Amino acid sequence: MKRSEINQALKEMEAMIEKCQFKLPPFCYFTPEEWKEKDHGYDEIRENMLGWDITDYGLGRFDEVGFSLITLRNGNVKMPEKYTKTYAEKLLYIKEGQMAPMHFHWNKMEDIINRGGGNVLIRVYNSTAEGGFADTDVTVHCDGRSFTVPAGTQVKLCPGESITVYKYMYHDFELEPGTGPVLLGEVSMCNDDENDNRFYEPIGRFPTIEEDEAPYRLLCTEYPPAK
Repeated sequence: MKRSEINQALKEMEAMIEKCQFKLPPFCYFTPEEWKEKDHGYDEIRENMLGWDITDYGLGRFDEVGFSLITLRNGNVKMPEKYTKTYAEKLLYIKEGQMAPMHFHWNKMEDIINRGGGNVLIRVYNSTAEGGFADTDVTVHCDGRSFTVPAGTQVKLCPGESITVYKYMYHDFELEPGTGPVLLGEVSMCNDDENDNRFYEPIGRFPTIEEDEAPYRLLCTEYPPAK
């Protein structure tokens, strides 16, 4: 992705967050210049990859496969003694035409919450022992209600609604056409993008960046060392 595309995506997400009246912590507004002056007091942000993120899953088709996100809080499975949080929280911004590919998590259980905007469609499957799609009904939990749907059903979440995604439950998501962009929340167990994502079709995670302009915000993979 070009840096200009990333900058534009982050600005669009900021605007959606403001529209939904969700308030961000101060570190989300640090400029690249301000990050150069931050000391070890901000190591939790650096080491737990808090902050802005962009994924195109390494495919180079961000407007079709990918989205913008912010990790607001997270523990660290590699340093559990130093960082004792057992939970994480994210915001995800998805535009019409974008989607997240089918995947499950080995260890993480999460709630995906529609925080505002249009409607999101979450397709669900149970996984087989071999990592395929099971042709079995899926038990779904949405906001205190439990119900069963056939394999491959898309569960619609309107603003304010959520779904619990359990370990080994395949899921993808896209937007209901014509309903507009969506701000999603994610509340989960600790997030470990390096080891806990099982994609149905092998893909990447972070984009290759072409530097055609200065960064608007640093991504969570770009923080400089502590001063």
